[in-house]
Amino acid sequence: MKHIFSAAFCAVLASHVPMLLAQAHVPPSAATTWKLATGYRVESFHTQNIMQFSRDVEQATAGKLLIQVHPNNTLAKLGDISQAVQQGKAEAGETIMTSMVKEIPIAGADSIPFVVGSYMDARRLWVLQRPVIEKHFSERGIKLLYAVPWPPQGLHSTKPIRSVADFKGTQMRTYNSTTQRIAELLGARPVDVPMVDVGKALSEGRMDNMITSALTGVENKVWGAIKYYYEINAWFPKNVVFVNSKAFDSLKPEARSMVLKAAAEAETRGWAASQALASSATEELRANGVKIERIPPDLSQDIKRMGERFSREWVQSVGNEANAIFLPYYFPLELNAKNLK
Repeated sequence: MKHIFSAAFCAVLASHVPMLLAQAHVPPSAATTWKLATGYRVESFHTQNIMQFSRDVEQATAGKLLIQVHPNNTLAKLGDISQAVQQGKAEAGETIMTSMVKEIPIAGADSIPFVVGSYMDARRLWVLQRPVIEKHFSERGIKLLYAVPWPPQGLHSTKPIRSVADFKGTQMRTYNSTTQRIAELLGARPVDVPMVDVGKALSEGRMDNMITSALTGVENKVWGAIKYYYEINAWFPKNVVFVNSKAFDSLKPEARSMVLKAAAEAETRGWAASQALASSATEELRANGVKIERIPPDLSQDIKRMGERFSREWVQSVGNEANAIFLPYYFPLELNAKNLK
Protein backbone atom coordinates (compact mmCIF):
# COMPACT_ATOMS: atom_id res chain seq x y z
CA MET A 1 0.00 0.00 0.00
CA LYS A 2 2.95 2.32 0.61
CA HIS A 3 3.68 2.67 -3.12
CA ILE A 4 0.12 3.88 -3.76
CA PHE A 5 0.47 6.53 -1.09
CA SER A 6 3.95 7.56 -2.21
CA ALA A 7 2.99 7.98 -5.86
CA ALA A 8 -0.21 9.86 -5.12
CA PHE A 9 1.02 12.16 -2.37
CA CYS A 10 4.46 12.86 -3.79
CA ALA A 11 2.96 13.82 -7.16
CA VAL A 12 0.72 16.33 -5.44
CA LEU A 13 3.53 17.55 -3.20
CA ALA A 14 5.77 18.15 -6.19
CA SER A 15 3.12 20.22 -7.93
CA HIS A 16 2.38 22.39 -4.89
CA VAL A 17 5.59 22.73 -2.90
CA PRO A 18 8.94 24.01 -4.25
CA MET A 19 12.24 22.65 -3.07
CA LEU A 20 12.74 23.66 0.55
CA LEU A 21 15.45 26.25 1.02
CA ALA A 22 18.25 25.85 3.50
CA GLN A 23 17.09 26.86 6.96
CA ALA A 24 18.62 29.83 8.74
CA HIS A 25 20.15 28.87 12.04
CA VAL A 26 18.08 30.08 14.97
CA PRO A 27 19.23 29.57 18.55
CA PRO A 28 16.82 27.31 20.45
CA SER A 29 16.08 30.11 22.94
CA ALA A 30 14.66 32.26 20.12
CA ALA A 31 12.25 29.60 18.85
CA THR A 32 8.68 28.87 19.91
CA THR A 33 7.81 25.17 19.82
CA TRP A 34 4.35 23.69 19.37
CA LYS A 35 3.54 20.04 19.94
CA LEU A 36 0.97 18.76 17.42
CA ALA A 37 -0.84 15.53 18.32
CA THR A 38 -2.41 13.19 15.76
CA GLY A 39 -3.79 9.69 16.08
CA TYR A 40 -2.67 8.57 12.64
CA ARG A 41 0.45 6.76 11.52
CA VAL A 42 3.41 8.51 9.93
CA GLU A 43 2.56 6.75 6.65
CA SER A 44 -0.92 8.32 6.47
CA PHE A 45 -1.24 10.97 3.78
CA HIS A 46 -2.82 13.21 6.42
CA THR A 47 0.27 12.93 8.63
CA GLN A 48 2.60 13.48 5.68
CA ASN A 49 0.64 16.62 4.83
CA ILE A 50 0.93 17.87 8.42
CA MET A 51 4.67 17.25 8.38
CA GLN A 52 4.95 19.32 5.20
CA PHE A 53 2.86 22.03 6.89
CA SER A 54 5.32 21.96 9.80
CA ARG A 55 8.28 22.36 7.43
CA ASP A 56 6.55 25.21 5.61
CA VAL A 57 5.93 27.06 8.89
CA GLU A 58 9.52 26.55 10.00
CA GLN A 59 10.81 27.88 6.68
CA ALA A 60 8.42 30.85 6.57
CA THR A 61 9.28 31.93 10.12
CA ALA A 62 13.01 31.32 9.65
CA GLY A 63 12.89 28.72 12.40
CA LYS A 64 11.21 30.96 14.97
CA LEU A 65 8.17 28.66 15.14
CA LEU A 66 8.75 24.91 15.24
CA ILE A 67 5.87 22.42 15.08
CA GLN A 68 6.78 18.98 16.42
CA VAL A 69 4.42 16.35 14.98
CA HIS A 70 3.56 13.48 17.36
CA PRO A 71 1.81 10.76 15.28
CA ASN A 72 0.09 7.47 16.10
CA ASN A 73 -1.52 8.47 19.43
CA THR A 74 1.88 9.02 21.05
CA LEU A 75 0.98 12.38 22.64
CA ALA A 76 -2.79 11.90 23.04
CA LYS A 77 -5.35 9.34 21.90
CA LEU A 78 -7.32 10.30 18.79
CA GLY A 79 -10.58 10.80 20.68
CA ASP A 80 -8.86 12.94 23.33
CA ILE A 81 -6.87 15.26 21.08
CA SER A 82 -9.37 18.12 20.89
CA GLN A 83 -9.63 18.19 24.69
CA ALA A 84 -5.83 18.05 25.01
CA VAL A 85 -5.49 21.12 22.78
CA GLN A 86 -8.28 22.96 24.60
CA GLN A 87 -6.54 22.29 27.92
CA GLY A 88 -3.11 23.30 26.59
CA LYS A 89 -1.59 19.84 26.98
CA ALA A 90 -0.71 20.11 23.29
CA GLU A 91 -0.54 23.36 21.36
CA ALA A 92 -2.06 21.85 18.21
CA GLY A 93 -3.75 18.69 17.03
CA GLU A 94 -5.53 16.75 14.32
CA THR A 95 -8.59 14.55 14.61
CA ILE A 96 -11.44 13.26 12.47
CA MET A 97 -14.43 15.58 12.83
CA THR A 98 -16.84 12.75 13.60
CA SER A 99 -14.97 12.23 16.88
CA MET A 100 -16.26 15.64 18.02
CA VAL A 101 -20.00 15.20 17.37
CA LYS A 102 -20.94 14.63 21.03
CA GLU A 103 -19.48 18.00 21.92
CA ILE A 104 -20.21 19.74 18.58
CA PRO A 105 -23.12 18.02 16.77
CA ILE A 106 -22.69 20.17 13.65
CA ALA A 107 -19.29 18.48 13.12
CA GLY A 108 -21.20 15.45 11.85
CA ALA A 109 -22.44 17.15 8.67
CA ASP A 110 -19.80 15.50 6.47
CA SER A 111 -20.58 11.98 7.71
CA ILE A 112 -24.25 11.90 6.67
CA PRO A 113 -24.59 9.17 4.01
CA PHE A 114 -25.38 9.89 0.36
CA VAL A 115 -25.45 13.68 0.66
CA VAL A 116 -22.10 14.51 -0.97
CA GLY A 117 -21.48 12.88 -4.35
CA SER A 118 -18.11 14.28 -5.42
CA TYR A 119 -15.05 16.16 -4.24
CA MET A 120 -16.63 19.31 -5.66
CA ASP A 121 -19.74 18.73 -3.54
CA ALA A 122 -17.56 17.95 -0.51
CA ARG A 123 -15.72 21.24 -0.98
CA ARG A 124 -19.02 23.13 -1.30
CA LEU A 125 -20.28 21.53 1.92
CA TRP A 126 -17.06 22.47 3.71
CA VAL A 127 -17.37 26.11 2.62
CA LEU A 128 -20.78 26.18 4.32
CA GLN A 129 -19.71 24.14 7.34
CA ARG A 130 -16.44 25.92 8.07
CA PRO A 131 -17.72 29.20 9.61
CA VAL A 132 -20.02 27.25 11.94
CA ILE A 133 -17.14 24.99 13.02
CA GLU A 134 -14.89 28.03 13.51
CA LYS A 135 -17.49 29.58 15.82
CA HIS A 136 -17.73 26.45 17.98
CA PHE A 137 -13.95 26.06 18.06
CA SER A 138 -13.51 29.68 19.11
CA GLU A 139 -15.94 29.19 22.00
CA ARG A 140 -13.76 26.29 23.18
CA GLY A 141 -10.45 28.11 22.94
CA ILE A 142 -9.19 26.50 19.75
CA LYS A 143 -8.62 27.90 16.26
CA LEU A 144 -9.28 25.95 13.08
CA LEU A 145 -6.34 25.81 10.69
CA TYR A 146 -7.51 23.52 7.87
CA ALA A 147 -9.49 20.41 6.94
CA VAL A 148 -8.80 17.58 4.48
CA PRO A 149 -11.17 14.74 3.50
CA TRP A 150 -10.43 11.05 3.45
CA PRO A 151 -11.05 9.29 0.12
CA PRO A 152 -14.79 8.67 -0.32
CA GLN A 153 -16.62 5.54 0.77
CA GLY A 154 -17.60 3.17 -2.05
CA LEU A 155 -19.52 -0.10 -2.32
CA HIS A 156 -17.58 -3.37 -2.48
CA SER A 157 -19.58 -6.46 -3.48
CA THR A 158 -19.04 -10.13 -4.27
CA LYS A 159 -21.92 -9.96 -6.78
CA PRO A 160 -23.19 -7.32 -9.22
CA ILE A 161 -25.63 -4.78 -7.77
CA ARG A 162 -28.24 -3.39 -10.15
CA SER A 163 -31.03 -2.30 -7.79
CA VAL A 164 -32.03 -2.17 -4.13
CA ALA A 165 -33.56 -5.63 -4.60
CA ASP A 166 -30.06 -7.08 -5.10
CA PHE A 167 -29.20 -6.25 -1.49
CA LYS A 168 -32.05 -8.27 -0.03
CA GLY A 169 -30.82 -11.33 1.81
CA THR A 170 -27.15 -10.36 1.48
CA GLN A 171 -24.82 -9.89 4.43
CA MET A 172 -23.45 -6.35 4.68
CA ARG A 173 -20.50 -5.50 6.87
CA THR A 174 -21.37 -2.78 9.37
CA TYR A 175 -19.16 -1.01 11.91
CA ASN A 176 -21.34 1.72 13.43
CA SER A 177 -24.98 2.74 13.83
CA THR A 178 -25.03 4.55 10.47
CA THR A 179 -23.81 1.60 8.40
CA GLN A 180 -26.15 -0.70 10.32
CA ARG A 181 -29.09 1.52 9.41
CA ILE A 182 -28.02 1.63 5.76
CA ALA A 183 -27.96 -2.17 5.66
CA GLU A 184 -31.43 -2.37 7.18
CA LEU A 185 -32.89 0.22 4.77
CA LEU A 186 -31.42 -1.68 1.82
CA GLY A 187 -32.83 -4.98 3.06
CA ALA A 188 -29.42 -6.51 3.82
CA ARG A 189 -28.53 -8.30 7.03
CA PRO A 190 -26.01 -6.31 9.11
CA VAL A 191 -22.94 -8.26 10.19
CA ASP A 192 -20.45 -6.69 12.58
CA VAL A 193 -17.00 -7.48 11.19
CA PRO A 194 -13.85 -5.61 12.36
CA MET A 195 -11.70 -4.49 9.44
CA VAL A 196 -8.88 -6.81 10.50
CA ASP A 197 -11.25 -9.77 10.02
CA VAL A 198 -12.69 -8.74 6.65
CA GLY A 199 -10.50 -11.09 4.62
CA LYS A 200 -11.43 -14.08 6.76
CA ALA A 201 -15.14 -13.17 6.76
CA LEU A 202 -15.14 -12.91 2.97
CA SER A 203 -13.38 -16.26 2.51
CA GLU A 204 -15.83 -17.93 4.90
CA GLY A 205 -18.86 -16.41 3.17
CA ARG A 206 -19.93 -14.44 6.26
CA MET A 207 -20.29 -11.18 4.32
CA ASP A 208 -21.21 -10.24 0.76
CA ASN A 209 -20.73 -6.48 0.58
CA MET A 210 -19.50 -3.47 2.50
CA ILE A 211 -19.27 0.30 2.26
CA THR A 212 -15.70 1.50 2.68
CA SER A 213 -13.11 3.34 0.61
CA ALA A 214 -11.18 1.89 -2.32
CA LEU A 215 -8.06 2.62 -0.28
CA THR A 216 -9.25 0.38 2.55
CA GLY A 217 -10.08 -2.31 0.00
CA VAL A 218 -6.55 -2.19 -1.35
CA GLU A 219 -4.96 -2.21 2.11
CA ASN A 220 -6.93 -5.37 2.92
CA LYS A 221 -6.45 -6.97 -0.54
CA VAL A 222 -10.15 -7.78 -0.84
CA TRP A 223 -9.97 -8.84 -4.50
CA GLY A 224 -9.98 -12.54 -3.66
CA ALA A 225 -13.73 -12.43 -2.98
CA ILE A 226 -14.79 -8.90 -3.91
CA LYS A 227 -15.52 -8.75 -7.63
CA TYR A 228 -17.23 -5.36 -7.98
CA TYR A 229 -16.56 -1.85 -6.74
CA TYR A 230 -19.09 0.95 -7.18
CA GLU A 231 -17.99 4.55 -6.74
CA ILE A 232 -21.07 5.66 -4.81
CA ASN A 233 -19.11 8.26 -2.81
CA ALA A 234 -21.30 7.58 0.22
CA TRP A 235 -19.57 10.24 2.33
CA PHE A 236 -16.30 12.17 2.60
CA PRO A 237 -15.25 12.27 6.28
CA LYS A 238 -12.78 15.05 7.05
CA ASN A 239 -9.85 15.48 9.40
CA VAL A 240 -9.37 18.89 10.99
CA VAL A 241 -6.13 20.50 12.17
CA PHE A 242 -6.38 23.16 14.88
CA VAL A 243 -4.35 25.09 17.43
CA ASN A 244 -4.89 26.35 20.96
CA SER A 245 -6.15 29.94 20.62
CA LYS A 246 -3.84 31.31 23.32
CA ALA A 247 -0.83 29.69 21.65
CA PHE A 248 -1.83 31.17 18.30
CA ASP A 249 -2.60 34.63 19.69
CA SER A 250 0.76 34.74 21.49
CA LEU A 251 2.54 34.79 18.12
CA LYS A 252 3.52 38.05 16.47
CA PRO A 253 1.05 39.19 13.76
CA GLU A 254 3.43 38.32 10.91
CA ALA A 255 3.95 34.81 12.32
CA ARG A 256 0.19 34.30 12.62
CA SER A 257 -0.20 35.29 8.97
CA MET A 258 2.51 32.83 7.96
CA VAL A 259 0.81 29.99 9.86
CA LEU A 260 -2.53 30.73 8.20
CA LYS A 261 -0.90 30.92 4.77
CA ALA A 262 0.82 27.55 5.31
CA ALA A 263 -2.49 26.12 6.55
CA ALA A 264 -4.33 27.28 3.42
CA GLU A 265 -1.64 25.65 1.29
CA ALA A 266 -1.90 22.44 3.34
CA GLU A 267 -5.66 22.34 2.80
CA THR A 268 -5.29 22.75 -0.97
CA ARG A 269 -2.49 20.19 -1.11
CA GLY A 270 -4.36 17.74 1.12
CA TRP A 271 -7.56 17.80 -0.93
CA ALA A 272 -5.57 17.16 -4.09
CA ALA A 273 -3.67 14.30 -2.41
CA SER A 274 -6.91 12.72 -1.18
CA GLN A 275 -8.39 12.78 -4.68
CA ALA A 276 -5.21 11.38 -6.23
CA LEU A 277 -5.09 8.62 -3.63
CA ALA A 278 -8.73 7.69 -4.25
CA SER A 279 -8.03 7.43 -7.97
CA SER A 280 -4.85 5.36 -7.60
CA ALA A 281 -6.51 2.97 -5.12
CA THR A 282 -9.44 2.44 -7.48
CA GLU A 283 -7.02 1.65 -10.30
CA GLU A 284 -5.21 -0.87 -8.10
CA LEU A 285 -8.51 -2.64 -7.43
CA ARG A 286 -9.06 -2.73 -11.19
CA ALA A 287 -5.55 -4.07 -11.80
CA ASN A 288 -6.31 -6.94 -9.41
CA GLY A 289 -9.44 -8.01 -11.25
CA VAL A 290 -12.15 -6.01 -9.48
CA LYS A 291 -14.71 -4.56 -11.90
CA ILE A 292 -15.15 -0.83 -11.39
CA GLU A 293 -18.71 0.07 -12.31
CA ARG A 294 -21.17 2.93 -12.06
CA ILE A 295 -24.40 2.32 -10.23
CA PRO A 296 -27.51 2.19 -12.45
CA PRO A 297 -29.73 5.33 -12.54
CA ASP A 298 -32.60 3.73 -10.59
CA LEU A 299 -30.31 2.67 -7.76
CA SER A 300 -28.66 6.09 -7.84
CA GLN A 301 -32.06 7.71 -7.30
CA ASP A 302 -32.84 5.35 -4.41
CA ILE A 303 -29.53 6.24 -2.78
CA LYS A 304 -30.18 9.95 -3.31
CA ARG A 305 -33.54 9.62 -1.55
CA MET A 306 -31.82 7.84 1.33
CA GLY A 307 -29.41 10.76 1.60
CA GLU A 308 -32.29 13.22 1.78
CA ARG A 309 -33.89 11.09 4.48
CA PHE A 310 -30.69 10.91 6.53
CA SER A 311 -30.13 14.66 6.20
CA ARG A 312 -33.70 15.52 7.26
CA GLU A 313 -33.33 13.34 10.34
CA TRP A 314 -29.96 14.90 11.12
CA VAL A 315 -31.32 18.44 10.79
CA GLN A 316 -34.16 17.54 13.15
CA SER A 317 -31.73 16.12 15.72
CA VAL A 318 -29.21 18.99 15.52
CA GLY A 319 -31.65 21.89 15.25
CA ASN A 320 -31.71 25.24 13.48
CA GLU A 321 -27.94 25.47 13.17
CA ALA A 322 -28.01 22.59 10.69
CA ASN A 323 -30.25 24.61 8.37
CA ALA A 324 -27.44 27.12 7.92
CA ILE A 325 -25.51 24.36 6.17
CA PHE A 326 -28.07 22.23 4.38
CA LEU A 327 -30.51 24.86 3.09
CA PRO A 328 -27.86 26.62 0.97
CA TYR A 329 -26.29 23.25 0.12
CA TYR A 330 -29.48 21.77 -1.32
CA PHE A 331 -31.04 24.99 -2.64
CA PRO A 332 -28.21 27.32 -3.68
CA LEU A 333 -29.93 28.76 -6.75
CA GLU A 334 -33.22 29.40 -4.98
CA LEU A 335 -31.53 31.20 -2.07
CA ASN A 336 -29.34 33.29 -4.38
CA ALA A 337 -32.38 34.35 -6.40
CA LYS A 338 -34.21 35.28 -3.19
CA ASN A 339 -31.27 37.37 -1.99
CA LEU A 340 -31.16 39.26 -5.28
CA LYS A 341 -34.78 40.41 -5.01
